[in-house]
Amino acid sequence: MDRQDENKVMKKDLDANDGYSRKKFLENAGAALLSGGFLAGTALPFAANAKSRETASGAASGSMFSVPEVKRVAADPRDIPGLIKRRTSKTHEITLESREVVAEIEDGVKFTYMTYGGQVPGPMIRVRQGDTVKLTHKNLSNNTMIHNVDFHAVYGPGGGAEATMCPPGQSRTMQFQATYPGAFIYHCAVPRLDYHISSGMYGLILVEPSEGLPDVDHEFYFGQNEIYTNKKAGQKGKHKFDTQAMKDEIPNYVVINGEKQAITDNRHGALMVKRDETARIYFVTGGPNVTSNFHPIGNVWTKSWREGAINSNPERFVQTCAVPPGSCGIFEMDFPVPGPIKLVDHALSRVAHKGALAVINVEGKERPEIFAANL
Repeated sequence: MDRQDENKVMKKDLDANDGYSRKKFLENAGAALLSGGFLAGTALPFAANAKSRETASGAASGSMFSVPEVKRVAADPRDIPGLIKRRTSKTHEITLESREVVAEIEDGVKFTYMTYGGQVPGPMIRVRQGDTVKLTHKNLSNNTMIHNVDFHAVYGPGGGAEATMCPPGQSRTMQFQATYPGAFIYHCAVPRLDYHISSGMYGLILVEPSEGLPDVDHEFYFGQNEIYTNKKAGQKGKHKFDTQAMKDEIPNYVVINGEKQAITDNRHGALMVKRDETARIYFVTGGPNVTSNFHPIGNVWTKSWREGAINSNPERFVQTCAVPPGSCGIFEMDFPVPGPIKLVDHALSRVAHKGALAVINVEGKERPEIFAANL
């Protein structure tokens, strides 16, 4: 497409942009031009030099927008909606905000994340089969890039990606019915979707079956993704995103909930349960490239629903379950003995060197008939 054709397409989008000031749209489009983003509803790449596109924030230096710095992006695994007890359908009005933030991957290592709701993975959404969702995607005005949302739980073009695509300062709303049950990923799906997902733009929507789910003592929510940076893992300072490393599929970090060992006593704290309690874990792999080999060291998945297919019969006593990029898993656990349970990707170099570790501490009396140490 030559420059004249590009200008025609841009003018067409500006003219069609009802309810939004032309001046403001041009300002935001200018920022997206610098960031290598895409016009909403088109496949027209904004012109940008490669160096500007590969900065950590996605914006050239001197951008009019300021990406805020936060202390934490790791989602709290306990912060999820509760079980649905009703047996009738309802309509939900949900707003999902795209937020670009600077935070630490590990102590002293800063990175510009792209997130939903300021956390990785994005907020867990919970609905019932047959419910209707009125979903508003809001791209905050101080962001630097175009964003959208693709839901694997949606029948519709792009899973809603086209309907929700917008530049900074805009919002778009779509409506869908949750017609099939299970745990499904949602993620950003702009043309450079791998960059956006790697930077944190993914989450999980649970569509409970119409009959609901049984009670458990705890429910936890985790997500895994890779981060590709231009410095060695652990090197202090601000890391920029490395597109070539992503293309070569050589990540510096493989993380659970956005940060190196985020849910451990070394960082934000391990989870706590009591002996003989039960837990259900919802797990999503953002990727964009690496399959998680999800395993609980010192335990097994008492029940496992691969691909989040909750209406299927569960597998029993599964040691390690592959969860590929763009998919989910639902797992249940028993805790018959005390001690730490380490949740890992069993491609163990990702644990030893790249950060893929979370911990559940089990409190209670020893049970030597099941496990006894130091005999």
